[in-house]
Amino acid sequence: MEPDDNDGMLETRLVRVRGRVQGIGYREACVRRAMALGVTGWVRNRMDGSVEAMLQGSPEQLADMCAWLGEGMSAALVDELEVTEVQAPFPRFDHFERLATV
Repeated sequence: MEPDDNDGMLETRLVRVRGRVQGIGYREACVRRAMALGVTGWVRNRMDGSVEAMLQGSPEQLADMCAWLGEGMSAALVDELEVTEVQAPFPRFDHFERLATV
């Protein structure tokens, strides 16, 4: 197996999305968008009404995904997007999934 040249480009972001983002299919749309972009990680609802996502990918993939999260989907009204860089070492995700509410 050859080494993955993209490992050096792998970055991780924790994103919190506030606004009207629960109860409208936002997480499912997020999973579809992440898979289309090749982003790995997870997304979940928070008890405070926000949505939280852990994203992993290249800088370009993460920029595209964060732009989508900020625009959301047509039914979403995003008021705030908080992006935090997660410093290495971090776990390597192999897919993107929807988690339970916390």
